[in-house]
Amino acid sequence: MATSIATGALPPRVAVGLSAVLNLVGAFLSIEVAKTVGGDVVDLSHAQGEDLMLIVFAGLVGGILWNLFTWLLGLPSSSSHALFGGLIGAAFVWGLVNGESGVKWAGVIGKVMIPALLSPVIAALVAAVGTRLIYRLTARVPRHTEDRGFRWGQIGSASLVSLAHGTNDAQKTMGVIFLALVAHEALTPDDSIPFWVKAACAFAIALGTYLGGWRVIRTLGKGLVEIAPPQGMAAEASSAAIILTSSHLGLPLSTTHVATGSILGTGLGRKGAEVRWSVAGRMAVAWLITLPSAGLVGAACWAVETALGGVWGVVLVFVLLVVLSGWMYLHSRKTAVSAHNVNDEWAPDAATTR
Repeated sequence: MATSIATGALPPRVAVGLSAVLNLVGAFLSIEVAKTVGGDVVDLSHAQGEDLMLIVFAGLVGGILWNLFTWLLGLPSSSSHALFGGLIGAAFVWGLVNGESGVKWAGVIGKVMIPALLSPVIAALVAAVGTRLIYRLTARVPRHTEDRGFRWGQIGSASLVSLAHGTNDAQKTMGVIFLALVAHEALTPDDSIPFWVKAACAFAIALGTYLGGWRVIRTLGKGLVEIAPPQGMAAEASSAAIILTSSHLGLPLSTTHVATGSILGTGLGRKGAEVRWSVAGRMAVAWLITLPSAGLVGAACWAVETALGGVWGVVLVFVLLVVLSGWMYLHSRKTAVSAHNVNDEWAPDAATTR
């Protein structure tokens, strides 16, 4: 919803509310991505019971902490890759200790890394071409009429992105919960994902969306490119098409990568548009280090859990998660971003937390 908020197509609170509802709906439309998380990235066929639970928990902590850290910096890093990184790190060290593979590297490369590299490039190209065509086709339309029409169009295209986001991102946590249920022997690897798992993940992503990632919305809406309504509609339409296609194919794409690539593409496709390459560079660095950084945290958490012996290790890791999460939240209040200031002008060379 960053582009719709930036162009004034939707008020901030209305935008995140609408997005939350559509994320909820989208989460029930497909489970292809959930299957990828559960079976195509980590090889835990030989991890049973408590061992598997410890891997899943360590992976989740790795993903959560990296997500919160980049949120604090206002950088739209990939929650998908943070989650995969945490699971891969924990599974890798478990495999080393137990003489197992732990990670399906072919799946990591084919279904995570290659799509991660290609998706922002493809999104940027599609959005750039779409933006260029839009401005050519509407060259003789009065500016105020053009902007009003495209703001209405943005409501539809942004809604489609939110629906697509639910079909892709909510699935990843479904896959993780499915792994935990298999570890608990409540399900077998061949069972279907229960409805209550789908519902829990759908409501969780809807709630998280409504609470508003205002720091990331500000960076994408104001920090990367100065967006006009025609650009916003082009970015959203490109993102929705790519995300829905990936969900159908079971590819766990990062919505962040796709949306950011689309926004960048609109800057390239509009003559005279300003692209803040310094902001784009910081994002690219965050993207590159997300998988290994979350993996290191996941691996460290698994090591702590096993060193202290199961329950006490989990308790310590959970306490560290709460403490570090609380510290990052309190630190974010020093430069708070909310619905009231998310659309303030972006100062030259502004820090991403401002």
